[in-house]
Amino acid sequence: MYYMTRLLLLVPPRNFNDTEYSVTRERLEQAGIQVTLTSVVEEEITGMGGMKITPEKELRLTNPNNYDALVIIGGSGTPKLLDYPEVTNIIKKFENQGKPIAAICLAPIILAKAGILKGVICTVFPTNFALKWLKDGGATYSELNVVEDDNIITADGPGAAKEFAGKILKKFNL
Repeated sequence: MYYMTRLLLLVPPRNFNDTEYSVTRERLEQAGIQVTLTSVVEEEITGMGGMKITPEKELRLTNPNNYDALVIIGGSGTPKLLDYPEVTNIIKKFENQGKPIAAICLAPIILAKAGILKGVICTVFPTNFALKWLKDGGATYSELNVVEDDNIITADGPGAAKEFAGKILKKFNL
């Protein structure tokens, strides 16, 4: 029986990065991964560049047992995810199950809030705000565009989206 890898793609409730979203999703789907789009809202979301997307499932109604990995897209709206406890809850569930978690742009700050970056080498879009979150979360910052440390993959922004998606695919030997 053929098993299709299933991935949960989380975007901020507004101002996600259009390039990070479209490049990552396209590369994953081209490789045969089933992608489910989720957010903390169920209505249409507008990206920083004007792209409009509608989540297929609201995050609080999502069961992490049904997915093999979690990917969080960045953008200027990403810090808004810090306000939603269901975001840190689902990150912790994926972490406890040993499943890959990937975050791009500002999204690694969400991993820091969830407490899963202690002792982890990672990258982030390098604003003072984001670097402070990583430091306070116990992470070691790397200036590389994409960093993989065990089951955590991080990337620093839209220019790294292709490489970011490639690292996720390698996790599943695709």
